Amino acid sequence: MTRLRRWGWWPVAESPPRLQLLTRTGCHLCEIAAETLARIGAEAGLVPQSVDVDGDPELRAEYGDRVPVVLLDGREHSYFTVDVVRLRRDLGLG
Repeated sequence: MTRLRRWGWWPVAESPPRLQLLTRTGCHLCEIAAETLARIGAEAGLVPQSVDVDGDPELRAEYGDRVPVVLLDGREHSYFTVDVVRLRRDLGLG
């Protein structure tokens, strides 16, 4: 069973993914952010989950004008661009 949580869909029995990217179709900055997150996530042993804000009215209302948005442990970490230095630090990568 899946349930909508504040930042996307995931099985009820599981905790939210550590690293998420709020995105939308056709967003060039989102594509760049996804590539960056995939690279940094791999270094940390994580697979980032992409969530399309246009698939959920609440997400679209809250984040729609700021995508891409990086969430780390369910909290907003950065938006428009990935704060690489801060994200690497917060993931314990240096």
